[in-house]
Amino acid sequence: MRVFGKWLGRFLIVVVAAVVAFLAFAPGYVESQRNAVSPHDPWPVSDEAATLHENLLVGDWHSDSLLWRRDLTRRANRGHVDLPRLIEGNVALQMFTAVTKSPRGQNYSRNAADAPDNITLLAMGQRWPARTWDSLLERALYQAERLHGFEDKAPEMLQIIRNQADLDAVLARRTAGEDVVGGLLGIEGAHPLEGDMANLDKLVDAGYRMIGLQHFFDNELGGSLHGTSDQGLTDFGRELVRAVAARPLIIDLAHSSPQVARDVLAITDVPLVVSHTGLHSACRVKRNFEDPLMREIAATGGVIAIGYWADVTCNESPAGVASVIRQAIAVLGEDHVSLGSDFDGSVRTGFDTSELAALTHALINEGVTEPQIRKVMGKNMLRVLRDRLEE
Repeated sequence: MRVFGKWLGRFLIVVVAAVVAFLAFAPGYVESQRNAVSPHDPWPVSDEAATLHENLLVGDWHSDSLLWRRDLTRRANRGHVDLPRLIEGNVALQMFTAVTKSPRGQNYSRNAADAPDNITLLAMGQRWPARTWDSLLERALYQAERLHGFEDKAPEMLQIIRNQADLDAVLARRTAGEDVVGGLLGIEGAHPLEGDMANLDKLVDAGYRMIGLQHFFDNELGGSLHGTSDQGLTDFGRELVRAVAARPLIIDLAHSSPQVARDVLAITDVPLVVSHTGLHSACRVKRNFEDPLMREIAATGGVIAIGYWADVTCNESPAGVASVIRQAIAVLGEDHVSLGSDFDGSVRTGFDTSELAALTHALINEGVTEPQIRKVMGKNMLRVLRDRLEE
C-alpha cells in the first residue's frame, strides 16, 4: 500500500507539472502558430515612402489582439500587433475586435453553429476568469476590460475612443508630437448578445462602438457567409440592426451572408463597413463579397477595408495587398477603401503592423496617388468614425 501511495504521489506530481507546463507554454505556442508572419528580408521602403508614411494618419478597422495572452503594452516576439509596434508603424487608430466563439474545424465554406467551440479551451488555457468559460457576453466584456487595463497601464501609448471628443483628443495629442494610439472596440459577431437585446447596453457601456453581425457560423441574427443556412436577417436580427443604426454605433458586415448584407442595406441609411476583406474581382474566393454587393455597401458612404492575408488578397506581400487596394479604388472609388488587416486573427501575413511603411511604398509603386493613399490609409476611416460616433 505504501508503494502504491508512493507511485500515486509521483503520478500526481507529473500530472500537475504537465498542467502547469500547458498553462505556461501552450497558449504562446498556439498563438505563434496561428498568427505567424511569413519569413522575409526587410521589405523595401524608399525615402519618399518613409517620409510620406511618417506624415499619414493610419487607421486599421480590424485586429483580434485582445484574444491572446499578451501584454499589449510590451513589444512581443510573436503575433502581429502590440502598442510599441503600432507606434513604430505610425498607426493612429486601431479597432480591437473581440472574438468570442470559433467552431472546431473552422473554414470559409460551411460551419455548424453547434460545432464544438475553440474559444472555450483557449479561455481556460489562458486562465481567463471562470465567468468567461460558459458565457459569450462575459468573454466580450473581459476583452474590453483587458483593453482598458492596457490604457490604465500605459496612458502615454493608448487612449480608448468612445466618442468624437475622445477622437479629437487623440488627434490633438498626435499633432502635439505624442506617440499615442487611439483604440476602439468592436465585436466580431453579435452572438455575445446571447439573444437578449438588453445586453447591447452592456456592450456599449463597456466601450464597444462597432458591432459585427456574424462570424463563422449562423447565429440568432441571421446567416453567416460561412454557415449552413444562407439566410438573411431574422426578426431579432432586424430589431438589433435598427437599434444599432439608431445609436452612435457602426455596423460591420464582415462574415455576414450576402442576404444579411442586402437586408441591412434595405432597412438602414447609415454608412456600413466591411471591416476585413478582399475584392472579389481581384481574388475570386467565397470569403469576398462579389463586386456589385460591395458597390452597394460603398454607396452608403461606408468603407470596404482590405485585409493583409492571402485568403482574401491571393498575395500576402505588401505589393500584393497594394495591388488589391489599387483595384478596389477603381471598383469602389477612392472614398470607400480602407485598411482592415485582420492582424492576430489566426492568419498568416507577410508583415506585421510595425512594417506598414512597406505598404505605403508598394502603393506608390502601384501608381496610387498621394491623396488616394491618405484616404485609404486613414482619412476614410476617420470620416466614418466622425459620422457615427457620438459628439
